[in-house]
Amino acid sequence: MNRELIILLGMLATFAVSIFKLKVPAGISLMLAAVVGALIGGEGLPLRHLVEGGFGFLEAILIIATAMIFMKVMEATGALASINAGILKTFYRWPTLLLMVIVVFVMFPGMLTGLSSTCILTTGALVAPVLLAMGMPKLAVGSFIAMAAIFGEVAPPISIPVMIIGGGVDMPYIGFAKPLFLVSFPAAIFTAVFYRYRYIKSFDIEQVLSRLDTTVYHKFGIKLFLPLVFVVIYLVGEISFHDYFPHLGVPLIFMIGALLGIFSGEKFNFLNVSRQALRNAMPVMAILVGVGMFLQILTLTGVRGYLAVKALYLPNEIKYLAALLMPFMGSAYASASVIGVPLVYVFLGKNVLIVTAVLVVMASLGDLMPPPSLLCAYAAQIVKEKNHFKILRKSAVPIAVTMLFGLLILVFSEEIAAVIF
Repeated sequence: MNRELIILLGMLATFAVSIFKLKVPAGISLMLAAVVGALIGGEGLPLRHLVEGGFGFLEAILIIATAMIFMKVMEATGALASINAGILKTFYRWPTLLLMVIVVFVMFPGMLTGLSSTCILTTGALVAPVLLAMGMPKLAVGSFIAMAAIFGEVAPPISIPVMIIGGGVDMPYIGFAKPLFLVSFPAAIFTAVFYRYRYIKSFDIEQVLSRLDTTVYHKFGIKLFLPLVFVVIYLVGEISFHDYFPHLGVPLIFMIGALLGIFSGEKFNFLNVSRQALRNAMPVMAILVGVGMFLQILTLTGVRGYLAVKALYLPNEIKYLAALLMPFMGSAYASASVIGVPLVYVFLGKNVLIVTAVLVVMASLGDLMPPPSLLCAYAAQIVKEKNHFKILRKSAVPIAVTMLFGLLILVFSEEIAAVIF
C-alpha cells in the first residue's frame, strides 16, 4: 500500500471516529485528522504548517464574522421583519409567486454570508409563522426553510464551500456567479412550487398579517433599509464598477453596513448583538480553521498530488457515484474539503467552474444528513418539532430532485458552459 494512501486513510479514519463516534465538533475533528496525518507522514508536529493552514481561510472567516453581525443588526433594527411583511402584502394574491419570493427571501442571508444556518435563524424564523398561518403543516414548513437554507449557502455572491474547494486546488474565487446561480435557483424555484401545490390551497390574508409586526416600517420609513442598500450597492459596485468604487473589501463593507444600522431602525445594543452573532458563527469558523490545516497537511505529505494523479484514472461510473455520495458526509464543509477537492481533479476534462458548483450543491446537502442533521435540528426548533428526522424525511423529494438536477448538469457541463459563458 502506498505511503500517501496510508496517510489519507489514517486522516479519514481519525475524522470519522472523532466526529461520529466521539461526537467531537467537526472543526476539532479536522484539526485532529491533520495532526494524525502529519505524524503518520513522519513530519512530527509541524506547528508552522498547522498555523499556516489554520489561517488559509482567514478572508472567508472575516466574511462570515462580519456578515453574521450585519444580518443580526438587520434583524435587530426590524428591517428583516418589514421586508417579510412587504413581501406578503405585495404577492399574497399570487400564492405560487409568493412562495417563490419567500424562498429567495429565506436564502438571502446565506447568499451574503455563505452560511446555511444563518438562513434558518434569521429569515427562516421570520417566515415560519407566516407559512403556518397559510396552512402549511409544521413539518413541511421546517423542510421548506431547511431546503431554502441549503440553496442560500450555495447561491452567489458568497459561497464558502466553493472557497474551500478552490483553496484545495489553487483556484481563485472568480467566475462562479453563473454556475452557482444555475445549480441553486432552479432547484429553489422547484422547491417553492412543489410545496405551494402540495400544501397550500387557500388562506386568510388578514389572519396571516396578524402574525407580523408591520409597525416598524411606518415608524422609520425608507431609512430602515439604508444598511442593506449600502451593502448591496457597494458589493455590486466593487465587482462590476470597480473604477468608480474605492476598494474596501467584503468584511469592511459588512461592518460599515452594520454600523449604519445603529441609526436606521429600532434601538439595540451593538456589542450584545455582535457577541451573539459571533457565537452563532464560531462553529463554522472553527471548521474553516480545521479545513485549512487538513488541506495543508495533505499538501505537505504529498497526498494532494497523489489524489490528483490517481483521480485521472477512475472509471466514469465511480466518478459520478462519488459525487452522489457527497451529501452523506453529514457536513457541507467537511464534504467539500475531503471529497470535493479530489473530485475536481477527477472531472478535469469538464468545465471546472460548473463541476465545482455541482460539487458544492452536493456537499451542501450534507448539512441536512445524519448524524448531526444540523439544519433539520434548527428547523425543528423553529416549528417546535421534537423529532428533527421527520423534517429530513419530509425533504426527500426536493433533495432527490436537487441531486438529480446537479448530476445532469455535471454530465452535460461542457454543453452548458458553451451556453452560459
